[in-house]
This record gives sequence, structure tokens and C-alpha cells, in this order.
Amino acid sequence: MGSIVNKAAYMVIGIDLEGHKDVLGMWIGENESAKFWLHVLNELRNRGVQDILIASVDNLRGFSEAISACFPQTEIQKCIIHQIRNSIKYVSYKDLKKITADLKPVYKAPTEQAALDELDSFEQTWGKKYPLLIQSWRNNWTELSTFFKYPPEIRKIIYTTNIIEIYHRQLRKVTKGKAVFPSDDALLKMLYLATMDVTRKWTGRVQHWGQILLQLSVFFEDRVQPHIR
Repeated sequence: MGSIVNKAAYMVIGIDLEGHKDVLGMWIGENESAKFWLHVLNELRNRGVQDILIASVDNLRGFSEAISACFPQTEIQKCIIHQIRNSIKYVSYKDLKKITADLKPVYKAPTEQAALDELDSFEQTWGKKYPLLIQSWRNNWTELSTFFKYPPEIRKIIYTTNIIEIYHRQLRKVTKGKAVFPSDDALLKMLYLATMDVTRKWTGRVQHWGQILLQLSVFFEDRVQPHIR
């Protein structure tokens, strides 16, 4: 007798040094873990990905550890939107609107020090009532605050995982009417065909890419060499 197994599809999107984004791969898995993500990253490296400057991740378990093991020079930025979603799990509905408004000065701050000052202020207001919320931001701060060192053009790209969220929404339009697939290959084939339709429209470069590349060549001077024409 057959059985239904719940699995998830995972995708990686990259932006190359020409400023073009592309889907680097998709994988089907039952459980996230450092081992699973290390397999994904090693596969990407074996297929030709030589370096990753900054990885924007959404708090998936084991992802940061796998990145550090496979690409030790890569900077990690945890998605601010996912952090907010995780934070409000601890918040009662009546405080939800005020909490989200009070968090905004933290991640909208112009510098990391200003953000830490805002987080201190936030803790003074809400720390006693929601200590786990504060603890979550403190514990993840190293990877939440990476984007503060960069200018607005780079911050916009890395501080959330919006690029892949938009892509996922487009895939769900195709898969929402079919909840069960006979095999992993059947799901991958549908996702692949949908991806081909989506990426066909990705013809332009990331906005302000020339300026972004110059900035990256300064931050990563030994790893990024912009082409001079």
C-alpha cells in the first residue's frame, strides 16, 4: 500500500558579476539540516560556483553552518522579514501592530551602532514582557546586521530574501492545483518547466549594478575584479 510523504522543494538563486540573476538549482528534501545544505552547496561548487560573496538566507536550520563549511569567506545575511515573522510568534495580537512599528527603527537604522541603540531602546520597552523576542534578535544579531556595512543599493538586495520569495510565489501559481505528485522527479519536472517560464523574463541586470559592482570591488578587492571596457 502506498503512502504520502511530505517533502519540500528548495531553490537557490544567484546574481553573477554581470548583474544577472538565475536559478542555480532546486532540490527535494524531507528535512533541512546542515548535512542537507552542505550537499547542496558542494553540488553547486562542483558545478562551477567558485565563490559566494554574500548569502541571504531565511533562517533555515543548518544553512549558515553549511555555508561556512563550504564557502568559509562568504558573509551571511539572515532575512530581516523572516526574523520579524519569527519574533511575532511570541507576541499577543493586541501588541502586534505596536511591536512591528517599534522594530522598524532597528533595521532601518543608518548604522549598526544606531541599530543596536534602537534595539536597546526596544528592549527597555518590551524586554520584560517578551524576553524571548529580545533573545532571538540578540542571538542572531551577527548575521542579521551584516547589511549595515553596505550602501543602500546593496542593502536592498541582501537584507531580505524577496528575490526568491517572488520566485516562489510564481511557482505556487503552477503547483497549487496539484498537492500530490507520484514521484520527486514529477515535481522537479513541473518546477523546472515553470522556472523556464519565469527566468525567460529575467533579461535585465539588477538596478544600479554598475555602482554595486564598484562597491563590491572595494569590499572584496581580492575577489572581485570589475571588467573595464
